[in-house]
Amino acid sequence: MKFLLEVDVDGDVDGDVDGTPSAEDTTRELGRILRYWAGNLRHYDLKPGVGEAVYDSGHREVGRWTVTES
Repeated sequence: MKFLLEVDVDGDVDGDVDGTPSAEDTTRELGRILRYWAGNLRHYDLKPGVGEAVYDSGHREVGRWTVTES
């Protein structure tokens, strides 16, 4: 089985003045997403076909995680 996490890091991050996130903002936001979903995985039956949307701190959909066959 494979766990796949896809996150679009090119979008806006809350607090950006010009709409373009800095490398630091992107790193901070990606870290937040990874911590949140790593802690939340215990609530799922990790088997092929399971997955869910991933949201940023502004509650915008920025990706998806899925479990697939190897």
